[in-house]
Amino acid sequence: MVNGRTVLERFPAGGPRGSWPAEEFAHARRLEGLPAEVVMDLATDTFLVIVRGGGTVE
Repeated sequence: MVNGRTVLERFPAGGPRGSWPAEEFAHARRLEGLPAEVVMDLATDTFLVIVRGGGTVE
């Protein structure tokens, strides 16, 4: 957990056009009841799927 956020998964920013793997992963986690959201990590050029607070760690 970093800054009250748990990173569930990381996805490279340069995915194929029309493909949103981070959003799809986050959506699937929300269907499971986790309040997952996607944020951009500019330092590493990756999308992170996170849960704020004390979410479940992989």
